[in-house]
Amino acid sequence: MASPWSRIPWTRWTSLAKASSSRCVSRLATLVFAERYAGTRTFHSYQQQQQQQRQQQCGQGFGFEGGGARKLLTCTAFVSAAGLGYALYNWRDDVRQGIEGLNRSVVHALPLPPSDGGQNRDKYNFIADVVEITASAVVYIEIWHNNTIDFFTKKPVTTNGSGFIVSQDGLILTNAHVVENNKPNTTVKVRLYDGSTYTGIIEDIDLKTDLATVRINKTNLPVMKLGCSANIRPGEFVVAIGSPLTLSNTITSGIVSSVNRQSQEIGINNRRMGYIQTDAAINSGNSGGPLMNLNGEAIGINAMKVTAGISFAIPIDDAKEFLKKAELNRKNKNVTLREAPRRYIGITMYTLTPEFLHGLQHNNSEYVNIQHGVLVWKVIPGSPAFCAGLVPGDIVTHANGEPMLDSNSLYKIIEQPGTMKLQILRKGQVLVIQVKPENIY
Repeated sequence: MASPWSRIPWTRWTSLAKASSSRCVSRLATLVFAERYAGTRTFHSYQQQQQQQRQQQCGQGFGFEGGGARKLLTCTAFVSAAGLGYALYNWRDDVRQGIEGLNRSVVHALPLPPSDGGQNRDKYNFIADVVEITASAVVYIEIWHNNTIDFFTKKPVTTNGSGFIVSQDGLILTNAHVVENNKPNTTVKVRLYDGSTYTGIIEDIDLKTDLATVRINKTNLPVMKLGCSANIRPGEFVVAIGSPLTLSNTITSGIVSSVNRQSQEIGINNRRMGYIQTDAAINSGNSGGPLMNLNGEAIGINAMKVTAGISFAIPIDDAKEFLKKAELNRKNKNVTLREAPRRYIGITMYTLTPEFLHGLQHNNSEYVNIQHGVLVWKVIPGSPAFCAGLVPGDIVTHANGEPMLDSNSLYKIIEQPGTMKLQILRKGQVLVIQVKPENIY
């Protein structure tokens, strides 16, 4: 009767060899021995013989002696090495196949998104499209105050702003407060998009609308297209270009927060204008630059920033009316459009409304006892206020003994002849400063 071991096919022993290197060596060695020494005997009888030999030899010290033993040891070593090599080869092959399978699974698990050929970039970069067609018409304006020398640099004090070209023959639109400090000993410099610089001449100025024009001796200039501010909507995307901190052609963007913010609401009571409110960043130096819609049309002139996220622009429809009157005036009378002399001290102010005052008092105990006042948020270098010592952050509580309830109260005092006596609060201290307003023609 054949042993059940003899029925096990060779392929089964091969599979066992792949499972474990130690088991592989043992199985292969046994099979080789059976093939060599068993002859026609069954594998089972051979195993019995081997077991008897082991029992006999154990009493004398288990081991192999003589030439047969050496042959058997050599064969065992050879088969062991062959079996170990075979097992290691198959183990390496299995590992390699496993890694390749893992790589293939990763590729299939995380497929690369299909390429859109740059369509998304072209589709959503609408702000870049606006800048591309408008930036060349935006200019940097610098006013050199030659009679006022900076203490540290020993150079003339400069003020700066932005503007944009509205006609090919060199006419530039900007804010009046950018150039209003123009005096006989001041110089207006205009730097174009390509870096070239020209001396500018102030042609028209209207302090009530805060608009002015500057002309340079240059033709064939790129022109900003003027849009319509009457049909803009809250939530509409807008782009602002200007020169904050003298950094020319700086781009910011945002939305229209309000389309008709009245001047009285933001503490500018000497003007009757509805401003465009936006959250696009407008900082010092942005004034006079364009606020544009996504068609690349100027819908406003950047005018001022109250705080982060709250800035205002003059509607372009008001600017177009100003340009029309200025052109008519030059043709008929050959004189510039200027108002009667006005007095100014050179500050931009903000009325301390109850809401704004509450916020100040909540964040700083220095303002707890303040009931009214006007916040100074910008001082023009070289102006009367600058020379008198006013600094941004001062709160004017009284002027010539009268309480300052809003910015209009201070404007009325400024228009009076003589020197002003301002009572201010600065970092918890009450100070009195005298300011002599100057006439602006």
